[in-house]
Amino acid sequence: MLFSVSKPPGLTAKPPARPRRRAVDRTRLAWILVALSDPVLPGGQGMGRGRHLLHRLIGLILLVFAPAVLAQTSSAPLAPQPPLILILGDSLSAEYGLKRGSGWVALLEERLRKEGRREQIHNASISGETTAGGRTRLPTLLAKYQPRIVVIELGGNDALRGLSLAGTEANLREMIRASRATGARVLVLGMQMPPNYGAAYASAFEAVFERAAQLEQASLVPMFLEGFADRMDLFQADRIHPNEKAQPLMLNTVWPSLRRIL
Repeated sequence: MLFSVSKPPGLTAKPPARPRRRAVDRTRLAWILVALSDPVLPGGQGMGRGRHLLHRLIGLILLVFAPAVLAQTSSAPLAPQPPLILILGDSLSAEYGLKRGSGWVALLEERLRKEGRREQIHNASISGETTAGGRTRLPTLLAKYQPRIVVIELGGNDALRGLSLAGTEANLREMIRASRATGARVLVLGMQMPPNYGAAYASAFEAVFERAAQLEQASLVPMFLEGFADRMDLFQADRIHPNEKAQPLMLNTVWPSLRRIL
């Protein structure tokens, strides 16, 4: 720690209106403290007075300079935090049935590092999550992580459970609005239902994502499982969840739209 000491009165001319503090060499300050703590007086007289002066000097130094040191410490700029990408999804993003670290979100982290990007990822995906559950959890996640980008991969479980399409759309729109209100950019990953759900329902379900993204000004990947939804060799035994071989394809589908908003 460096200290500043003013010259004793009488040794200099009238001080300027706004004197500048000068740092004192630590060695010089040490000699001053030693001299005051052990003054050379005949017969050892004045030792108590020297220690008293030392205590007063130390107290004066702390009184005068501690606020300035604390102010400098508190005002020191903090290292900027890397931007964060929040993934809010269901089992498709939560590595359901997969070896840890093999899902598309983990592959996204690897790609970001390979490209020398600083973005960090928090994967808040939960298997079985619905848009209603995501809507409930999102405010806390936004406050805690303050993401720059929010990726919403929800809605498939709404359809599997026969939930209202109007409710799904309302939840998606509210999640987009809440995210954008914090300044985050939003990417919605759309889903499509298999033909056995009926052409009318499948079309209406697909339109939910398109309409929510358009009305709330979010980016959209129309079909998250584009290019392999009908390839059973890329799905697990349940024929619902993509297997490990499909994860790079899922990332390749998401990457172009995500990269545009990084």
